[in-house]
Amino acid sequence: MIQLLEFERAEIEPLEAEIEALRRSEGDAGEILKRVRDLEKRVQRKLKKLHAGATPWQVCQVARHPQRPQALDYIGALISEFTELHGDRMYADDPAVVCGLGRFGGDPVAVIGQQKGRDTAEKLRRNFGMANPEGYRKALRMMGLAGRFRLPLLTFVDTPGA
Repeated sequence: MIQLLEFERAEIEPLEAEIEALRRSEGDAGEILKRVRDLEKRVQRKLKKLHAGATPWQVCQVARHPQRPQALDYIGALISEFTELHGDRMYADDPAVVCGLGRFGGDPVAVIGQQKGRDTAEKLRRNFGMANPEGYRKALRMMGLAGRFRLPLLTFVDTPGA
C-alpha cells in the first residue's frame, strides 16, 4: 500500500482498501486479478487528476514525499552494469554523492547523483544528502573522467529548490 498525502486520502484510501480486500478474498483468481487491475488503473487516474489540479502547497508536499524516487532508484532502473566509484583521491568518500560508470541503452555513461537516504540510519550516513567538500571533489573527478573518455554525463540533483 502506498503512503498517501493528506489531500489524496479521501479519494484514494477507499480504493486501496478495496484492492487489499480483493487480494485477501478467495474465489476466481482471474476475476479477482482483473478487478484489482481495474481498481489500480482507477487509482492512477485519480492521482493524476488530483495532481493536475494541485495547489502550490500540495505540489510542495508531493516533492517532499518520503517514498519518491531518489538517485539510486533512478540509477538502478536506467543504468545497467553500474559500478560506483568512491573517494575524491584527496581525503575521503562522501556517501551523499553517488558517482559511477555504467551503460544507458547500451552506451557507456558517467553518472553523478545526490542521495539523501530512506531511513534514519541511512540519512545520517549520507548526511541527509548534503555534500561535503570531498563529495564535490568526487563529482569533479567524475566530470573529468567523463570529459577524458568523452562519455555523456547524467546527473541526478535532489536539492530543495533546485
